[in-house]
Amino acid sequence: MFLLYTIKSYKTKGAIMTVYDYKVRAMDGSEVSLSDYKGKVLLIVNTATGCGFTPQYDGLQDLYDKYKEQGFEILDFPCNQFLQQAPGSEEEIHSFCTGRYGITFPQFAKIEVNGKNEDPLYTYLKKEKSGIGSSKIKWNFTKFLIGKDGTVKARFAPTKTPEKIDAQIAKELGL
Repeated sequence: MFLLYTIKSYKTKGAIMTVYDYKVRAMDGSEVSLSDYKGKVLLIVNTATGCGFTPQYDGLQDLYDKYKEQGFEILDFPCNQFLQQAPGSEEEIHSFCTGRYGITFPQFAKIEVNGKNEDPLYTYLKKEKSGIGSSKIKWNFTKFLIGKDGTVKARFAPTKTPEKIDAQIAKELGL
């Protein structure tokens, strides 16, 4: 009985937070609860269509194809904050990504990842795993690996290619 009270009290104070506590906007503007992804391993990525790292979409799709049947999802958040490298509407971005890179993983509405208008999800992600010397997102294709329990397990710089994080994804999936 004492343990139950302690856990309830702990949660009430808001001390236990996961990505499942957040809602984001889909490309069509509807609200999506990240609790829909409970029990899955997630890779959350801020992306851009006109960036030197844009070819990473190929590697991301390869990871998705390899692990989606084992409970892996990639959540793509286009971001136009870095030299306006994600111009266009959500529909134009989606058309580019599916046409040029054949992506099939979920894409969401454009967001901001830094500053006064940053999405609350990114405020949480950066708090959980700050970058080297700063919690700010430095560029497009920063990646966050989320465990099945909804907690942030790792943060990867844009220069870390999808192929180089394959083993960590497999480990989180228990493979």
